[in-house]
Amino acid sequence: MKNAIYSIKPYKYEGFWVFDDERVDLVREPFVMGIPEIIETLLLKKGLSEYNFSVLFSSSGFPEPDIILQKETAEAGGNWYNSKELNLRGWLCPALYLYYKQAPKNLYIKFIAT
Repeated sequence: MKNAIYSIKPYKYEGFWVFDDERVDLVREPFVMGIPEIIETLLLKKGLSEYNFSVLFSSSGFPEPDIILQKETAEAGGNWYNSKELNLRGWLCPALYLYYKQAPKNLYIKFIAT
């Protein structure tokens, strides 16, 4: 059985937001196309340091998420998601399929201080 809630720890590398996840063999996987703006907006909104936070995410939901990303459309092997809470959208690359067999309709996201 796969995890219901995943945790990653994004960080900046050469000016880009990236993350590592040895469980799925990702190293310095970049966030692009609107996702960096979502990260930075949530950090500011929650008053978190860019150096000490983790992100919880789930397709099945959990209590009090910071945002819910809603799938809009597929493009270039990845998927566009929209955050109504932030009025922002971003593209999640095909690495999403390392966590889910198909792109989830919703992704529930929570930023936590570490």
